[in-house]
Amino acid sequence: MGRQVKLIVFTDLDGTLLDHARYDWSAARPALAALRAADIPLILASSKTAAEIAPLHAALELGEWPVIAENGAARVRPGDTRDDRSAYLRLRGLLNALPVPLRAPYRGFGDMTDAEVARITGLSPEAAALARARQHSEPGLWAGDDSARDAFLAALAEQGVSARQGGRFLTLSFGGTKAGQMGAIMQDLGRNTAIALGDAPNDIEMLETAARGIIIRNDHGAAIPPLAGETSGRIVRSTEPGPHGWNTEILALLARPGLIEEHI
Repeated sequence: MGRQVKLIVFTDLDGTLLDHARYDWSAARPALAALRAADIPLILASSKTAAEIAPLHAALELGEWPVIAENGAARVRPGDTRDDRSAYLRLRGLLNALPVPLRAPYRGFGDMTDAEVARITGLSPEAAALARARQHSEPGLWAGDDSARDAFLAALAEQGVSARQGGRFLTLSFGGTKAGQMGAIMQDLGRNTAIALGDAPNDIEMLETAARGIIIRNDHGAAIPPLAGETSGRIVRSTEPGPHGWNTEILALLARPGLIEEHI
């Protein structure tokens, strides 16, 4: 007899569970309700800060499920209000110590005002302020060419800084990934089988780590290249973007559990 499958779902937010333009998740309501009815934990995994994620976590009624914040740099329990910015301030210090020609093409959230972040992201000014409340990582826009970007990242790597390319932003941190946080959360919650959903290159490791990965169609940012798991069907792509695709794919998996068990 095989092991009992205990599902858990990890999902990216922007462009995946949330609509790219309006950050709306309402199209995924049926699938969200189905997960709740089946008592399957839903773990939000995003480049967003814990402060940004908290209102959405509450709106989705996710209770005590933890969140993966700032691209995997932190795992946070709901209600954790610690405001330790030491890692972020150190990161900003290393960034600003780079030679000007290397540093100039990168404009991070710490270089922007709330109004600028709101304009770039489409967030409200209040939400943009939460997006700038960084503790572990620095998202930003790169305005240089690829060779300059490589030199920029190499210089930061010498200082222990890594980078992740999301759908829109290049995010810097001292490490930690969404995939790296998955195992600890699964162990804490007593779950053995993960479904992961994402739409951008910074979701690749999470998608490849899960028993079942779902690439949500992304019409607006950097696309995910073909992955090895797609050949076997362990990783699939949605035909619809954002929460519409999220809803369709989750409902399809829950209706056909054999699709998951085939790849455990």
